Amino acid sequence: MTLNEQLLTIATAIVAVQLCRWVAFWAFPAHKKVPDFVQYLGKALPSAVFGLLVVYCYKNVDILGQHHGMAEFIAGVAVVGLHLWRKNMFISIGVGTILYMILVQKVFV
Repeated sequence: MTLNEQLLTIATAIVAVQLCRWVAFWAFPAHKKVPDFVQYLGKALPSAVFGLLVVYCYKNVDILGQHHGMAEFIAGVAVVGLHLWRKNMFISIGVGTILYMILVQKVFV
């Protein structure tokens, strides 16, 4: 990519991100009631997204392979355990990711 193409790509990404953030405020101003459907999505989608992430994370685990997916399952148990203990999604996902990376790069080589 040329320098101009790189700058155009970065500018396009910045505009797209900002537009996505502003559309919610334009579509649902503070003085109007948020539609029931949107409120429902706000309650239902977080659980659905995390369910989707779990399926995505475990879809390629080879339980018949050399390490039987142990790194994935150990990190998954750590995430669940930390979340039940600390009730902090940032800590549980962060520690789980770091633990997984350590396991696949140092332990299950």
